[in-house]
Amino acid sequence: MQRFTDKTVRDFEIKHNETLRKTAPECTVLLRKNGDFPLDQPCCIALYGSGARQTIKGGTGSGDVNVRHFTTCEEGLEKAGFTIVSKNWMDRYDACKADNTVQFYGKIRKEAEEKKIPVFAAALGKTPDEPEYDFPIEAEADVCVYVLARNSGEGSDRQIKKGDFLLTDDEVRDIHRCIEKYTKFLLVLNVGGPVDLSPVMDSVKNILLLGQLGTVTGDVLADIVLGKSYPSGKLTATWVKAEDCDVIRNYDLNDTCYKEGIYTGYRYYDTTDHRPLFPFGYGLSYTEFCKEISHTELKDNDLFVTVRVMNTGNFRGKEAVLLYYRAPEGTLNKPLRELGTYGKTHELQPGESEEITLRLPLENMASYSEEQSAWILEKGDYRIKADSMNVCAVRLNETVRVLGSTNLHINTGFAERIVSLPAADTEGLKIFEADCQSLKDIGHYDRNRVSYPEKEQIDLSGFTDDELIHTCVGRYDENSSTSIIGNAGSAVAGAAAESPDLFSEKGFGKLILADGPAGLRLATSYILKDGAAFGNEFATMESIVRFLDEPLRSVVQAKIDMIKKISESEEKYYQFTTAIPIGTALAQAFNPLVPEICGDIVGEEMEIYGINIWLAPALNIQRMPLCGRNFEYCSEDPVVSGLTAAAVVRGVQKHEKCAVTIKHFACNNQEYNRFGSNSIVSERALREIYLKGFELCIKQSAPKCIMSSYNLLNGTHTANHYDLLTTVLRKEWDFGGVVMTDWGTTSDRLNLGTYGASDAALCIKNGNDWIMPGSQPDCDRIAQALEKKEISREDLETCAERILTLSRELS
Repeated sequence: MQRFTDKTVRDFEIKHNETLRKTAPECTVLLRKNGDFPLDQPCCIALYGSGARQTIKGGTGSGDVNVRHFTTCEEGLEKAGFTIVSKNWMDRYDACKADNTVQFYGKIRKEAEEKKIPVFAAALGKTPDEPEYDFPIEAEADVCVYVLARNSGEGSDRQIKKGDFLLTDDEVRDIHRCIEKYTKFLLVLNVGGPVDLSPVMDSVKNILLLGQLGTVTGDVLADIVLGKSYPSGKLTATWVKAEDCDVIRNYDLNDTCYKEGIYTGYRYYDTTDHRPLFPFGYGLSYTEFCKEISHTELKDNDLFVTVRVMNTGNFRGKEAVLLYYRAPEGTLNKPLRELGTYGKTHELQPGESEEITLRLPLENMASYSEEQSAWILEKGDYRIKADSMNVCAVRLNETVRVLGSTNLHINTGFAERIVSLPAADTEGLKIFEADCQSLKDIGHYDRNRVSYPEKEQIDLSGFTDDELIHTCVGRYDENSSTSIIGNAGSAVAGAAAESPDLFSEKGFGKLILADGPAGLRLATSYILKDGAAFGNEFATMESIVRFLDEPLRSVVQAKIDMIKKISESEEKYYQFTTAIPIGTALAQAFNPLVPEICGDIVGEEMEIYGINIWLAPALNIQRMPLCGRNFEYCSEDPVVSGLTAAAVVRGVQKHEKCAVTIKHFACNNQEYNRFGSNSIVSERALREIYLKGFELCIKQSAPKCIMSSYNLLNGTHTANHYDLLTTVLRKEWDFGGVVMTDWGTTSDRLNLGTYGASDAALCIKNGNDWIMPGSQPDCDRIAQALEKKEISREDLETCAERILTLSRELS
């Protein structure tokens, strides 16, 4: 661990920002173009929009990162040499936004009083609405950039309302005014998820999905506008009009029924008459590409498809190729297409070409049969496409079971959506005959998997029952309430949690955990007193402190006052980290090297600041476009989610003493009532959509930790769910790491709904090893259950050994 006593910009910060500036453009998506961009050189530019100066680097909550500085769109363009002539508009917008924000906080407090709920709970994840304004569009220039920003975060879902999923009337008016006034116009989307652009779609000719790219957001925009870099990403979610939103919420306060079954995202829109604004996998480039199939081969149950990609335009670029399959309908209904795998070229100069060979193991096209409790390849023709190009078909002359599973005996109590499709036309396609016998019991995503190392057994006979209990509970301070909101560390300021002091007493290393997933979330400054690090609490909790109720607010304020007093005589230390692109942006690169590079950046900073475990990446499915944390997640598709997360894991865990925590396991697809919502989902949809990404990630990268989610799954808290954490995760997938809870899931202070909190003792009994951030009530409940023989000492030893083994690996 390094401690810095001044604010000097360190070499690693410079290196990481330079790396991100080169890498992040791959995460951006060009949605429309008419040839006006890129520009030849900097010039006078009119800059408007909510994100012009108040750029969003990433969402709120645990997905936020406390950085030294990040580049806004305004700053990035000015650093690149542009002269911004619309400062007056931005000044007036800032003042209007500030007034609106004050009113917003007042409304939140009033709402909490009326509903008789904590202000913290009422405010969590909510962001101020867009203000109403009408400022003249009058700056003189030939070029105009309008930056549309949207923010969201942990604790609240987005809404189909103006200023969120919909454009405001003021935004629509000003965009049209800009198009009329300026010769060249670029609409930049500084957003973490889809927005309904239909009111301006007929008018806007150039649209760039910049996204939220962390520290270098504004620098990347300037580089793309000038052609120093270029967009090469593709959408990982379908963008649709509000009225076409397939939002099957089915909420009451408690239950969310996943009635759509396997038909999420493009799997649904492909089968309807609704035409998306922009489909899954869509993305343009400054240049043009021509693609053709150059070779196909079926060998040892692997389908190899080689695609030749040629740059036929006048600008350099990279291009992704997505390989889809359509499975035949037998006893199971199937989507029109499912993503099998993907690849991406290197940078191609005009006239240059490259061949990409994509490998698709046949067993990866299997569907899950609840009746047979198995992954099966049904008899018939599997039609293959590369993007929109017909490639070939693979024919199975009989139905094959590729992997048996345990029946989870799920009864949802409702009928799922079923879509019947006409048979696929394979006329004129090359047909490969599969060897059905060799496919039997071959496994599912098992070939080329990364295995967990053999563990040396730890003798726990010298541990008392109480010591075992405290091993399985995070280090807590009963005199502080801040641990419940993700600030429980003392060794590293702003860390989310750490292992109890008992570890050191027993000869094991301390484990220190930091939040993510857009970088390390730490305090930017701190002081040391009696061996403990006291951080700038405002830096780690600035988005929620103003919403705290008594007595929590007084506790936090007292701690802040104490730190201020101590700071007058103690030396101050600084720890600045790098914000990487949000999860959705990383996935949009469709290039595993991009998330792996970003993971490597995080791993290096973990080593510098003494962090063992990063609470990331997050890979829940973007089931609906309104989930408040979708920006943290990768895609509506499980293959994209799993492959992207696996790449991040590889980047972090190439650092020997660093571990990740993939999250949130599983079906954490909404923020509405997130502590008490019950996700009701069939076994087929669960395995094919919501678990597959986790399965892929585990089998391809062996993450050392996984976090259970807040929600219940089919009536049982995930942290208490034996079938999820033991049957599927450990017995079927051979997960060899530690399972931890999300923060506060066992706390009655947060879980106020019908179903209540998860049970700390049942965590231990059912495979959730570590309870976070830990509390005395957690320890008391486990001790009570042990005394009543609801759990055994063996249960405790099993969980404790996994945690201590990890401690030994990382120390």
